Amino acid sequence: MAQAETPAAPTYSIQGRTVRMPVEVRDASAGVGTFLVRSTIARRIVPPDLEVVELLPRRTPLSIALIDYRDNDLGDYNEVSLTFFVRPRGARRGVPWLGAWRALAAGRIGTWIWKLPVDQSFTCEAGRTIWGFPKTVEKIDLTRENGTVRCRLEMDGAHVLTLSIPRGGTRTVPDQTMDTYTHIEGIAHRTRFTQGGTGVGFALGGARIELGTHGLADALGALGLPRRSLFSMWTEHMHGRFEAPEKL
Repeated sequence: MAQAETPAAPTYSIQGRTVRMPVEVRDASAGVGTFLVRSTIARRIVPPDLEVVELLPRRTPLSIALIDYRDNDLGDYNEVSLTFFVRPRGARRGVPWLGAWRALAAGRIGTWIWKLPVDQSFTCEAGRTIWGFPKTVEKIDLTRENGTVRCRLEMDGAHVLTLSIPRGGTRTVPDQTMDTYTHIEGIAHRTRFTQGGTGVGFALGGARIELGTHGLADALGALGLPRRSLFSMWTEHMHGRFEAPEKL
């Protein structure tokens, strides 16, 4: 009996280069602060076919992350992400709040990326073309000092935010897969992203954010920032894999 042929991995042509799926991240450092913000405001930001996940009444988590990609199929670049935790509208919610906390801890809640600034044009075009990620090329400065990593983001020549994350940790986190939702040409898609890492540290609170004068800073202020983070996480050596997007 003839064996079935394995489907060829999808490929994309970006700025004259071929990008094959899945896209591999071999080494990066990442810090993330998760904040509880106003879900009433978040609902006005998230697309209508998704709904924000509440951890407390009228409070939903917003994660702000800084990533220093060093060895990645899309290049060596810095990135900032502003991400809400969501589920497809109409999906089962489980026990109010308690179920959401459990699902968040287990990595079973999907995400929707609101903003995704990067500092290189190739990864910007690849992210927008392949997955529908809202990447833009902006000014991102990372500094490391006294056990802290600080990220300053500027857009349109104005200060948006400065995020400070405690650096360091000794834990190892096994690979975990999450779903990220996007829209490509108006059609909802899901992308699976798997990541793990070493040199991981967790802290209650930990992350600090300062807002600037850009319009995006005003939008973050409307969500209730700056405020103390719920928790923070640092990964000294992160690896991961982005699969091809799938239509929902």
